[in-house]
Amino acid sequence: MEPGSLKNHFLIAMPTLADPNFFHSVVYLCEHSAEGAMGIVVNQPLVITLGEVLQHIEIKPRSQELGQRPVYLGGPVRRDALFVIHEPLQRWESTLVVTDRIGVTTSPDILQALADDEFPGDTLIALGYAGWDAGQLEQEIADNAWLSGKADTRVLFQTPAEDRWAAAAALLGVDISRLSGEVGHA
Repeated sequence: MEPGSLKNHFLIAMPTLADPNFFHSVVYLCEHSAEGAMGIVVNQPLVITLGEVLQHIEIKPRSQELGQRPVYLGGPVRRDALFVIHEPLQRWESTLVVTDRIGVTTSPDILQALADDEFPGDTLIALGYAGWDAGQLEQEIADNAWLSGKADTRVLFQTPAEDRWAAAAALLGVDISRLSGEVGHA
C-alpha cells in the first residue's frame, strides 16, 4: 500500500455534503493511489434483492433467505456492474485484493458460490462504485466533505445499513448527529 493511501478506510460523508449520490453515505475505499481512488458506498440499500439479481443472470439461489439479501447502490459509476466485497479473501476469476483478509470480486463465480451457499464468510453486494481522479478525493477531504478512518469489518458487514453512517463516525470518536449541516464562517 502506498504511503498516505486510504485503502481499507471508510469515507464518512459530512452532513454538509449535499451531493445526492453521497448524502449521509459511508464509502469503503478499495483502492487509493496517486492515480485516484475507487470505493463502494455500503449504506444505501436498493429495493432489489440478491435473488432478483441472480434471477437476471439465471442463477437460482439455494435458499429463499439468501435471495432476500439486500443489494446496495455502490456509487454513481457503472451502476450495471456488480461488486462483491467479501471476507475471507479468496481468489475468484476477477478479485481486487484490498487487504490480506478482504477482497472485491466482480466475476460471476462468486455469485454462483453464494447461490449454492458455499461461501464461508461475510459479503456485501453492490451495483456500481464511486471513483475519484488523481487529487480529487484529497481535495474533497481538504474541503471537509469527508471524514476518513480505518475500516472496521463489524461496521462493514454486521451493522445494519441505517446505522453505518453513525457507527463509522463513532470509530473516530465523532457523534455525527451533533455536527451541524450548516456552512458558515467564524
